[in-house]
Amino acid sequence: MKILITGALGHIGSRFIHGIKPGEFEEVVMIDNLSTQRYASLFNLPKGVKFRFFDEDICTADLDKFFKGIDLVIHFAAIADASMGYDRKDKVEETNFNGTRRVADACVKNNCKLIFPSTTSVYGTLKSMVDENCSPEEIKPQSPYAESKLKAESYLQELGASGGLQFIICRFGTIYGISIGMRFHTAINKFCFQAVMGKPITVWTTALHQKRPYLDLKDAVAALNFIIKKDLFDNRIYNILSVNTDVKNILDIISSYLGAPEVKHVDSQVMNQLSYDVSSARFRERGFEFKGDLKKGIFETIDMLRSANGR
Repeated sequence: MKILITGALGHIGSRFIHGIKPGEFEEVVMIDNLSTQRYASLFNLPKGVKFRFFDEDICTADLDKFFKGIDLVIHFAAIADASMGYDRKDKVEETNFNGTRRVADACVKNNCKLIFPSTTSVYGTLKSMVDENCSPEEIKPQSPYAESKLKAESYLQELGASGGLQFIICRFGTIYGISIGMRFHTAINKFCFQAVMGKPITVWTTALHQKRPYLDLKDAVAALNFIIKKDLFDNRIYNILSVNTDVKNILDIISSYLGAPEVKHVDSQVMNQLSYDVSSARFRERGFEFKGDLKKGIFETIDMLRSANGR
């Protein structure tokens, strides 16, 4: 099997490519536009794996040239910082929707299967528990990032019906855990960085006791490998998350390692008053076992940073 990964050098992509073993894939093609300068993700890739890297943008590249002969595409490439999306909505739309449309069209033309990582941020409901069967009234994305992902989901579903695209949509919880290409704009990673550096932890004013879904990076990679191994391209949506928890619990875990941090409440356009759990039952019913450990993930992130601030 030949596999192509867009956004291959990012937080999830870098962990995935560094976990590939010799013999798993005939070839691994990586595309990334290096907009976040994560060259280090290319360092020390596993030996015995045929990698090829291309510095290309999915919004402008001749995708047919890269997709020809590819069996499977994992489409990570996206602008994923929800809080920044309000200042550059056009860029978010261009990358996250139009870019995905170009990728999906190229998949159809070249007979590639597609894994599309979406987000549980599409949910905006007053229900205490949500799943993939939510009505349109319960799907209320809270940011331009989530809106673009939901719009892309709809396009894939239309293309599956009209063009024969084989795909799976994975609504990922907020990622935590370490990788060579990791970023620190998502809640848990940002909190750990701020705490280690002795800075106040910035928490949205409404968020302290709101429950949200989080995904251990190890579970994310394991889920992707599970999908590939099981050939699970049934054109359905699956929630992929390790745990539902609130910010208070996350801060308590950080405090257990570093002592109680200073907390600063801040406002954000992404804020809302909603609190809910997201069900991952559909994916677990397929036979997948989530093994993510929130405490361990927080510890590993803190431990990786400790020496940067004399801890």
